[in-house]
Amino acid sequence: MSILDELAGHARERVEADKRTLSLKDIRRAAGECPPCGGDAFRRALSAEGLSVICEIKKASPSKGVIDPVFDYMSVASSYEAAGADALSCLTEPKWFMGSDEIFKSVRSTVSVPMLRKDFTVDEYQLYQARLLGADCVLLICSILDEGRIGEYLGICRSLGLAALTETHSREEIDMALKCGADIIGINNRDLKDFSVDLSTSEDLRGYVPKEVLCVAESGVTTPEDASRLRRAGADAVLVGEAMMRSSDRAGLIKSMKEASA
Repeated sequence: MSILDELAGHARERVEADKRTLSLKDIRRAAGECPPCGGDAFRRALSAEGLSVICEIKKASPSKGVIDPVFDYMSVASSYEAAGADALSCLTEPKWFMGSDEIFKSVRSTVSVPMLRKDFTVDEYQLYQARLLGADCVLLICSILDEGRIGEYLGICRSLGLAALTETHSREEIDMALKCGADIIGINNRDLKDFSVDLSTSEDLRGYVPKEVLCVAESGVTTPEDASRLRRAGADAVLVGEAMMRSSDRAGLIKSMKEASA
């Protein structure tokens, strides 16, 4: 079993536990009563001139273990926003990434930039959860969802005003995402089966994403040169996690990535 399968399986267990506290019917009703969220703001942030930078907040990862033992996530979030991050990605997966809904809610109450709830969506319940948490965007991963589920979840996202980052790793997955109506395609440079990273994945696949569909290069972006390379390949945005979390000068890294890709 791959780590992605394990992540998806654990997500299903979490959802079933959450449903025992708040039913699908009740969370759907609560999400429908929320004020409008920022799905459009998330898309605008990625559509801005130049390369947009989505900065990630995460304590750990399956491939690297604990990345930031201190993990002052409030300070990290504030530093990202002050440095000009276009959007934030915040992990809520608790077992391997050591994230939580509470961390997301705390960050959401502090920053005004659009936020992606980064988790492993396997049930519509999580879309309503994201809405209640104040997320502007959710992650849909083609490798753990079939075409029917992706289409269904994209429809729910539209009804809630949420943006959706639909993650792909092959031409076939891109075709499936587009067929379902995805308007933000993520290309993951990391193979979640063996954790290898290759930026040429984004370079090779970008041409299969229509120009009118936003394209985000994910994983393995560590330097301004990487950002510049992906911008030349046609990426509208990059999602940067570990490099940002480990950096002693996050503001400088964000600035240099934007300047290098201008």
